[in-house]
Formats: sequence, structure tokens, C-alpha cells
Amino acid sequence: MPRILGVDIPKEKRIEISLCYLYGVGRALSNKILKETGIDPNKRGKDLSEQEISSITTTIQKSGLRVEGDLRRDISQNIKRLMDIGSWRGLRHKRGLPVRGQRTRTNARTRKGPRKGGMAVIKKSEPAKAAPKAAAKPAGK
Repeated sequence: MPRILGVDIPKEKRIEISLCYLYGVGRALSNKILKETGIDPNKRGKDLSEQEISSITTTIQKSGLRVEGDLRRDISQNIKRLMDIGSWRGLRHKRGLPVRGQRTRTNARTRKGPRKGGMAVIKKSEPAKAAPKAAAKPAGK
């Protein structure tokens, strides 16, 4: 498996798709990178030479694109800043609720997590009463 920026790229998939395994790289950016390096998008990951892999890596680094660790760090810092200043979005992140105005009465299970156990009402059992009156009747007629 070829490694680009510390990520293993699938060897059986086309390089156009394989570059999408990098965090922050989609199909459009993948095609743009391949066009700049002059690599055929239909080439498989296993068919790439070391020179082609290094040219892809240098193209990504020189273009100033934030991918992988840098991008993850930036996003987490942005969310932390929102929480620190106490904005609405920051509070929603803190509470683990949907941030962008989705409804929470139903749905929203992805953000809220699995349902908490419902508070089932348990009736207290009544204390045992005295012997029933039917048993007190004399048996004889």
C-alpha cells in the first residue's frame, strides 16, 4: 500500500478515488492534484511509482492545502473557540445536540446517542389482606 502524508492509500482502487482517503481531499480536489502532477486518474494505487507518490505529496504540501492532522486541528480549535465564547453553536456542541437547527423532539439520535432507559412506572404491590370471606362460610348445606 502506498503511503501519502501518513495515510495508507488502497492499492486496488483508482488513484482518483484513493486520494479521497486523505481527510480534507474530495473528488474535485483529487482530480485537481492529479491534473497538476500529470498522473492518469484511472491508474491503480499499486501501479504508482515512488516518483509519482512523491510528486503527489509535494503538490499537496506546496499548494498550501490543509489536509489530515492540520485540518483536524483547525476544526477542533474552531469548535473549542465557539464553546469558550459561549455562542449558541458552542453550547450545542457542549451539550452534544444538533448544531445547525435540526429538530430534536424526534430523530437526532446520531448526536444524542442511544436512548436512555425509559422511566417505567412500577406499581407497588398491595400488602396481603386477611383471608377472603368466601373461606369463612361454613360448608354444609
